[in-house]
Amino acid sequence: MRTRELTRWLARLPSLTPHQRTQLQAQLQALSGQDAVTELIAQRAAPTQCPRCASSHLVRNGQAHGLQRFKCRGCGITFNALTGTPLARLRHRGKWLEQAEVLEERVSVRKAAARLGVHRTTAFRWRHRFLSVPNQVMDRQQSGVVEADETYFLRSYKGQPRRLREATSRPARRRGGRAAKRGLSDEQVPVLVVRNRSGHTADFGLASANKAGLVQVLRQAVMGDAVLCTDGSAMLAAVARELGLEHHGLNTLRGERRRGAWHIQNVNAYHSRLKGWLHRFRGVATSYLTNYLGWFRALDRNRRTGANASALLALAIAG
Repeated sequence: MRTRELTRWLARLPSLTPHQRTQLQAQLQALSGQDAVTELIAQRAAPTQCPRCASSHLVRNGQAHGLQRFKCRGCGITFNALTGTPLARLRHRGKWLEQAEVLEERVSVRKAAARLGVHRTTAFRWRHRFLSVPNQVMDRQQSGVVEADETYFLRSYKGQPRRLREATSRPARRRGGRAAKRGLSDEQVPVLVVRNRSGHTADFGLASANKAGLVQVLRQAVMGDAVLCTDGSAMLAAVARELGLEHHGLNTLRGERRRGAWHIQNVNAYHSRLKGWLHRFRGVATSYLTNYLGWFRALDRNRRTGANASALLALAIAG
């Protein structure tokens, strides 16, 4: 737009109605958000191989919707930096930064939909698209003093009535509900949380809390020279022996909370924060539990590093 045209356009702003001004402000905000998102995408490393044939013979092929496109000389397809990420083909790019802010503020799906001006099913889909990468990003091969302990979540089929009928004969629960049986049972989903004294965290959903499953996850979560602190679980002690880890187990059932420098207060505090954070969702479907675990890990990591909501968007784009 030429300067003279812009001046004439600006001179007509006072004649706009309040509703028109609100619409204009929303459009400008969306364009500003889109520019910020485009800049984040541009900062992502340019693709080095074709997502279809893995050829490295790529050339630039113009732009579309503000994004650089690339063409593969091998198979001829064109693509951009988002191809192959969870955000590929997702519309309304101008609202993505606000979606990241909604995740940082842990807003409910309905409130997020109202805030973003989209349908609630779209808000739900966006939530889990954005959480696809945080779901996988965790601190593995931790060193130093590492605490490990299990926590349990109620098995849930929230929003999945067909799966509930296929899997069990129990009636649907309201707002999370409670288990029918006291103590541990197949109604509970075990999650092992591994966290060192520096705050690096990993968590693993376990099909069953048996020795083979624990050996598999601890082998990838803990370095061989780490010191492992657990509760008095005989199974975790056996796993530590098999992996050759220095191990200190505390008999928490008898009230032992600390033995010198050895304790599991760090990981237990993380359990408490995680469950308190999840409580506001009034139950989380088990099929989506890993997404929520990754969401909380990302928020906890951002809190430690001082990162803002754009870090959540950058993480989703990095997929």
